[in-house]
Amino acid sequence: MKVRMKVQISGTRNGQEWPAKGGEVELPDDEGAQLCASGLAEPLTDTAEPETATAPDAEKRPARSRKGA
Repeated sequence: MKVRMKVQISGTRNGQEWPAKGGEVELPDDEGAQLCASGLAEPLTDTAEPETATAPDAEKRPARSRKGA
């Protein structure tokens, strides 16, 4: 089961540091389910598309006229 960490866990797992908050890790299904149930991680699916941000439209203002030009 692949999960994304919601928090940073200190220490190691099988000699490897836990991934940082937002990091992803592949775990046995039961271990991943326990982390998700306790709120420490969220499950990932293979079909999940990454989130994308959309910038708001820029405010349009009328052109200023130049004095003396």
